[in-house]
Amino acid sequence: MESITKRMENYPSWYQDVVKAADMAENSPSPGCMVMKPWGYGVWEQIQKALDKKIKDTGHENCYFPLFIPLSFFQKEADHVEGFAKEMAVVTHSRLTKNEDGKLEPGSKLEEPLIVRPTSEAIISECFSKWITSYRDLPVKINQWANVVRWEMRPRLFLRTREFLWQEGHTAHRTFDEAEAEAQTMLRVYQSVCEDFLAMPVLIGKKPQYDKFAGAVDTYCLEAMMQDGRALQAGTSHFLGQNFAKSANISFQNEKGKQDYAYTTSWGVTTRLIGGVIMSHGDDDGLRMPPRIAPYQVVILPISKKEEDAEKVGAYVDALTQKLNQLTAFGEPIRVKVDDSLKATPDKFWSWTKKGAPFIFEVGPRDVDGNNVMVRHRLKLGTKEGKEILSLDALLETLPSMIEKIQEDLFLEAKTRFDENIRTDIDTPEAFKAYFENNNVFLEGAKTPVGFVRAKWSEDEVTIEMMKEMKISIRAIPFDQSGTEGICPLTGKKATLDVIYARSY
Repeated sequence: MESITKRMENYPSWYQDVVKAADMAENSPSPGCMVMKPWGYGVWEQIQKALDKKIKDTGHENCYFPLFIPLSFFQKEADHVEGFAKEMAVVTHSRLTKNEDGKLEPGSKLEEPLIVRPTSEAIISECFSKWITSYRDLPVKINQWANVVRWEMRPRLFLRTREFLWQEGHTAHRTFDEAEAEAQTMLRVYQSVCEDFLAMPVLIGKKPQYDKFAGAVDTYCLEAMMQDGRALQAGTSHFLGQNFAKSANISFQNEKGKQDYAYTTSWGVTTRLIGGVIMSHGDDDGLRMPPRIAPYQVVILPISKKEEDAEKVGAYVDALTQKLNQLTAFGEPIRVKVDDSLKATPDKFWSWTKKGAPFIFEVGPRDVDGNNVMVRHRLKLGTKEGKEILSLDALLETLPSMIEKIQEDLFLEAKTRFDENIRTDIDTPEAFKAYFENNNVFLEGAKTPVGFVRAKWSEDEVTIEMMKEMKISIRAIPFDQSGTEGICPLTGKKATLDVIYARSY
């Protein structure tokens, strides 16, 4: 059994070890990409299921657009292209041919290069320009689940890979106010998914202008705090104004019979959310999975050392599974997996423990005879309460509430850490510099934890370079501005704007 690096010893190594031990993903033979294994992809399916419902409940419909986008579409949007140019993958040839040495090489050169989708604003804007002619055609509210490619040079599983999965929503509206309200509505949809399903508290706000999405009027964001104090951008929602509409000619005849340009938005979250779950909830034994997104909330391990016991244990487990399938937690049927593989029971137990399965049930001949189940609680691993024998009746009565309690406890633990590590008392350049000179380590038990700093910002251009040198950034301008005057900890100047400073992934 491979060991997992302790968080206090080396947090980045711990993260990689947990991904491997939980059997969630691995590096692909295709450089910079990853293979998502069943447990990792199963988590994405649960996130997708929850978010897809919320997207549709807010009036959006799913569709799909091509992976390949003509280069000319991007040339219409110079500002947008500048933000992605270095990350774009370009297709220049079709077909493969054999050369004189028998080696394969690119064949025919394309008349126009194709960009492998880094995001779909360009091609969707082109389609919107055909679909929208009158104010009666608005709003248009669509979403697609897709993969995108951005040529990442320093990949890390789930956090940064050259290809990743996401959803991207795109909408068009008659007015400024409608579009801006849409962007903020979707931001709060993301907040609900992060907090209610991932048990991951987030801070919401607006990106400073220097860090907004290329071509946007405003970018709204969600920032989560990982166990090492670094920020993880959990999602973004962009109010694009009329910028993309003008470049793609998304125009319509308004109620007064005059031509006007639509106001558009775009918004998305990615498989990086899974990385956020790992770094929010994992411990030194592996992953601890929030039940709402766990592919299986209960894993049953049948135990029968003798052949004569196998039949009665199997029958008992079948009956138990049927009864569990009739129970609900969070308004949905409980997800159950019976692991009857040929692996040794201790190996199966530790495998599912590292995956973070909320509950592991062990059923042996004695449990059958006593009409009981041995229940192991992932959140209480290593404690006296970590395992208990429950009668079948007691288990069926209490299991739904126990599952829901795990979700609540994980969020409370993460929220406490989040709240306790946002500093508001660092208001001088000297204190600010000294704080961020500390190294990020696992927050719990650290002598000098480095989390978020909420302080003023003078908005001077020189501060951008200062932050780069300190390897920090402004993660968000919170919506709940205090309106008070203070000192910018970068320049020492008086300022009123509250921002969140942090290191980030």
